[in-house]
Amino acid sequence: MNDDSKQDITSPPQQESSETGTAQKSKSNFAFEVFCATLFLGMIGLVFYNAVLRKVFNSSYPPSEEWARFLFIYITFFGAIEGFYRKRHIAVDMFANMLTKSKRKILDILAIILGMAAMFLLLYGGIVNVLQTMDTYSPATGINMGFINGTLPIMAIAGLCFQVRDLLKVIRTDYETDTDTDTEIRG
Repeated sequence: MNDDSKQDITSPPQQESSETGTAQKSKSNFAFEVFCATLFLGMIGLVFYNAVLRKVFNSSYPPSEEWARFLFIYITFFGAIEGFYRKRHIAVDMFANMLTKSKRKILDILAIILGMAAMFLLLYGGIVNVLQTMDTYSPATGINMGFINGTLPIMAIAGLCFQVRDLLKVIRTDYETDTDTDTEIRG
């Protein structure tokens, strides 16, 4: 069986067969990619702008350093959301591939539950962090730090949603009657 025919049981849901569903998914994916690219290019542009100011004019614009740092925070957490959606996060499955199908399903369920526990911890910590920084403002730009730190709970909520989706998908998958080999269950 070639790599193209492998079925990943925890991959993002397939696009709907109707034209409107496919167009809507591709538009939302494209919008999210444009959003992330804009953040990334903005960060690069601010760093480049500040480097030119320092090299050519021997001065810098302090708000550009803060804006670049804020954009880096945003691109990190929104990139994590993208990683959860596309199942592109780091996974070590060397030992999981050696298990039988029934044991593999139990391990997959346990791994997803542990991932959900981690997301709950990040959500709780993120909410506490936002509440603690609601009255704190950044020195150079005057932006409320609760707005900047709010990306952590947003990422945790999105991660929880994707973990629940994956858990339901694994529970519904019958590993025993699956004709694929053990290494092809997760792709």
